[in-house]
Amino acid sequence: MRKLYRRIRYGKPIVIVSGLPRSGTSMAMQMLAAGGYPVITDGIREADEDNPKGYYEEERVKDLHLHGIDRSWVRGTRGKAVKIISFLLKYLPQDNNYKIIFMRRDLGEVLASQTKMLERRGEPNDTPDEEMLSIWQNHLWRVNYLLKHAPHMEAIEIVYSDAIGDPMREVKRIRDFLGRELKLDRMAGVVDPSLCRN
Repeated sequence: MRKLYRRIRYGKPIVIVSGLPRSGTSMAMQMLAAGGYPVITDGIREADEDNPKGYYEEERVKDLHLHGIDRSWVRGTRGKAVKIISFLLKYLPQDNNYKIIFMRRDLGEVLASQTKMLERRGEPNDTPDEEMLSIWQNHLWRVNYLLKHAPHMEAIEIVYSDAIGDPMREVKRIRDFLGRELKLDRMAGVVDPSLCRN
């Protein structure tokens, strides 16, 4: 009843693609776009060696955590999909409904991918691997709790390796979760195992 009330009061859900950095969130956004679901991206961050097919990001997302920031633009994304890193999910305005596609990837692979990205960019990596893994594990526990208990959020978990191994099965799960017809063949065709390099 609570979810029904929220749907009536707050209207169409906003689809959020989330997860840790380097967990497959850009791939999930590409899937949605290919399937015919409208996505929000400003194109400011261009494709590069780390994400050859693009990042599908919106710059305003990066400011969600700032005190006093105007978050009213989020409401304007209802009926569309936007990528928001997992660390920022708790700052989403609660006067919207959210359907969250949460990408999971083996933390060792995430760490390896992020390390290579930082090396290519010549950026420092000052946090020891063990400490970073501990930070992520603690963070993911908190995110799991949020996704299970927040009344304005519904979530589905997509495991990166499952999407690589059987993309059609996973895009069908996404379609069923969103309750909308999508072009499944095109969505599954987005998956490129050659980009799983770490």
